[in-house]
Amino acid sequence: MPDDIKPIQKILFGSPGTGKSYQIREIARDKLGIPLDDTTHTVKTVFHPEYTYADFMGKLLPLTQGNSVIYKFYPGHFIRILGMAYQGLIDGKKDHYLLVIDELNRGNAAAIFGTVFQLLDRESDGWSSYEVDISEMELVGILEAMRLKPIIQDGTIEIKEGNTKIHCEDFCKERKDELASKNPDGSRVFSLLQQRRINIPHNLSILATINTSDESIYYLDSAFKRRWDWEYVKAPVRDTSVPEKLQDVNLIIDGEPQGAWSQYILGINELIKSNHQVIRRIEDKQIGWWFIKPEDDQVDLEQVKDKLMFYLWDSVFARDKRPIEEFLSTTNKAVKLTAYSDFLGLIKEFMEKVYELGKK
Repeated sequence: MPDDIKPIQKILFGSPGTGKSYQIREIARDKLGIPLDDTTHTVKTVFHPEYTYADFMGKLLPLTQGNSVIYKFYPGHFIRILGMAYQGLIDGKKDHYLLVIDELNRGNAAAIFGTVFQLLDRESDGWSSYEVDISEMELVGILEAMRLKPIIQDGTIEIKEGNTKIHCEDFCKERKDELASKNPDGSRVFSLLQQRRINIPHNLSILATINTSDESIYYLDSAFKRRWDWEYVKAPVRDTSVPEKLQDVNLIIDGEPQGAWSQYILGINELIKSNHQVIRRIEDKQIGWWFIKPEDDQVDLEQVKDKLMFYLWDSVFARDKRPIEEFLSTTNKAVKLTAYSDFLGLIKEFMEKVYELGKK
């Protein structure tokens, strides 16, 4: 990778199925030179309501050995990628490293990041503006992620090298001084660890996604938001190029193809947009190309029934069903939807009208 590559710290947001995770793959490959499946340079995680600071940084868990129980420290996702990035700098590599966080706002991000929150501020050289202290166990986790062999002996951390053991602070000082002239970044890493502190280096990027349509989420405060770049991944609209993988995909009803699935997607989004006065935040409520993933180059009506219809009923038109009733009504018959089963009973008529709307 070129020396002047800048770290990326970005949140991709938008409606469900718009391809945010796929776009992360493109950013990783094209801008950072990292295939996302390369586990030597990437750590991936998904936030959720039970995800905690301990999952992010590391935690002690009991481990049974014979008749006894010992406690082992398991490095969290952030500690693991940080140790990998540190080792890359120490080895003098030009490689970049990436932490991917899916569904960032489904966990309590402020609590999960904890003191690491301060590290999200970056200087022009790509390093964090600040440093934070870490615990003894977190230091052990970083050293392990750096492929070193730390052990805790009588309450102190030692590094095992062959048959010898070196006190951690002495080890870090020796390596810091050794690298000072030929590898300033590597020397900086050992200087930090000697003080039991951490800093996000310039070779570590963080990419995250959020589904803005999901209302059962944690609030992201402005102080957290301003430390990220934001990129909106828009939903499909008319005159948008259909992805190649969807161009031959049809909706199947009663075993027969009924039209291009892409036209149904466009029709759904046109229906949502046309009712912007009764739908809050329509940009978040539209669906992406991949809201339903085709199977064998087709989308079956059962998939639509199981996923799309309920999404429209329960999320998009949750507050007011009148737009759907008006959409389905004809001059000869007024439709009244009292229960979800009423809506499902008109699925074929609904999809037919959606298709025509998508073609206009």
